Amino acid sequence: MKAAIQLGGLLGEAVEASRRGRLHSFIAGPDSPAIALFLRAVADKNLEGDWYGEHAGKWLVAASRAAARSGDAKLEANVRAVADFLCAQQEADGYLGTYAPPRRFMAKQAPKPLSWDGAPTLRTWDIWTHTYLVLGLIEAHRHFGEPGWLQAASRIGDLCAHALGEGGIDITDLGNHHGMSATVLMDAACELHFVTGEARYLALAERILEQANRHAPLALLTRALDGTDAAHIATGKAYQLIWNLVGLAKLHRATGRPELLQAVHALWHNIREQHLSLGGGPWGGVAHRSREVFNAPGSFVPQAYVETCSTLAWVQLNRELLGLSGDARYAEEIERTAYNDLLGAIAPNGEDWCYYSFPNGRRVHTTYWRCCKSSGAMALEELPSLAVTGGEGDLSVHLYGPLTAQVGSVGLRVETGYPYDGDVALTLDLAAPQRFALKLRCPSWAEGAFAEVGGERFDGTPGSYLAIDRLWQAGDVVRLLLPMRVALHERHNRNVQESRAPDGSAVHQTVLDLGYAALTRGPLVFATGLIDGFKIDETVKLPDAPLAEWVSEVPGAAVPTLRVALGYRAPLDFQPYFLAGGREDGTWRLTWLSTAPATTKFP
Repeated sequence: MKAAIQLGGLLGEAVEASRRGRLHSFIAGPDSPAIALFLRAVADKNLEGDWYGEHAGKWLVAASRAAARSGDAKLEANVRAVADFLCAQQEADGYLGTYAPPRRFMAKQAPKPLSWDGAPTLRTWDIWTHTYLVLGLIEAHRHFGEPGWLQAASRIGDLCAHALGEGGIDITDLGNHHGMSATVLMDAACELHFVTGEARYLALAERILEQANRHAPLALLTRALDGTDAAHIATGKAYQLIWNLVGLAKLHRATGRPELLQAVHALWHNIREQHLSLGGGPWGGVAHRSREVFNAPGSFVPQAYVETCSTLAWVQLNRELLGLSGDARYAEEIERTAYNDLLGAIAPNGEDWCYYSFPNGRRVHTTYWRCCKSSGAMALEELPSLAVTGGEGDLSVHLYGPLTAQVGSVGLRVETGYPYDGDVALTLDLAAPQRFALKLRCPSWAEGAFAEVGGERFDGTPGSYLAIDRLWQAGDVVRLLLPMRVALHERHNRNVQESRAPDGSAVHQTVLDLGYAALTRGPLVFATGLIDGFKIDETVKLPDAPLAEWVSEVPGAAVPTLRVALGYRAPLDFQPYFLAGGREDGTWRLTWLSTAPATTKFP
């Protein structure tokens, strides 16, 4: 059921800042640098293996949603001008990329030795760019109805199908990370099938998966079903791997093949348990790994980082799984990521973004062309449509914060200080009495959650939806109470070597055991700035006492502030991660503090 949703509060402010900032300033029409790349006179001379063409499709997705949601006439005009310009650059065979003819994905090329990222040729981003163009043109068509835009997207799909079929090209030869930067085309192929109903695009998605699975370094479906850790599939590149899972989830939606969903679930659990920061973003990039790939399972380093592009993919994967199952855990992952690592990456001006966000590290706003600025804007535009959904006989609230929603004939207004407090008031606006189930998500951390309406109390179960099925009247108000308690999180980076002695006995030696501690309250991760104004790390001795005796909330603070009184030093104040240390370029935030071994004696 179609819903019109306007977010307020922290998420709404970020969404609107992005619309006014990034979406208006980065691309304002065909003359903008990210679109001028597609001018045939420019593209035909491009012999480099670049990825910059991705911005066009990403911007079309985010800007189309923002313009339709907000009624922003100027942004809509920009979308129309850009989409029309791109369609005018499309060649007779359907090609709409930024590569010169010898580098295009349709041309067979001699293989070269693989680089560290599994890149077989110099054309490793051509399919990637086309994938985003398909998604962007479809999204623009979805909101503004121009048939030519969908026709252009379909022609791209047909060209890809020909290249991967009669053209004799293998998809894994077209992308780095052992093909994963090209196999993301599975997502776009499924979207073409959904919007057109054409079986040939479903066949294209199936062909992509078949080729991806028979490529030994990737073997996407086989390895996922075998329980392989995400770090050990292809290069373990987080963004590409998670986006491939989005495609697998959509292919399951289209075909009903159970093994596809089984594979997605297996890797979702692995990523959730082994490869997320406390703020909910996929992280990696330290130790023996390089760049934006998952770390080896079991490793824990607070100076690892979250790529904002990976945050986008994680939100989209949980969106797909939420739609397939209605399971509260996927909505909780979206909310956790949104309020922490996503808000922690954007600057208040809506234009500046962090490419990488560190639980412990410096905030660095990235440069003009970087991919993550467009990915962050896309991720924010996912949130409004995910906050509230409705179907036959039910209305589900997935994300909390101030908002207004119109879902069919049901209007909803949510007033709350969430995520700073857990008191949520929901008011229903109905033209006539209606019976339906109002489903309110109770987060896993909200022990003792309950709702009240009409003098009746309904107790919730953490990690599920509290369903109130009744005949609703106009003006009915539901009050939801989500207790927000401070929680201590402890992690260890431990290395234990095991071997056998000459007599056959087991030998266990712990060679590394580093402890860390962090704090959360409700959905928010808390962090502090530089310790004592200059330290980028601090080792603390945690009191042997209940948490409430040494961590307290500072009364009267403008934002929730947790004061950590360790006894042997001046107290440390922690604020929500996205605010900690300030939101300016170059500021520091520290989520995890090193913990002293239990044997350490402090004065």
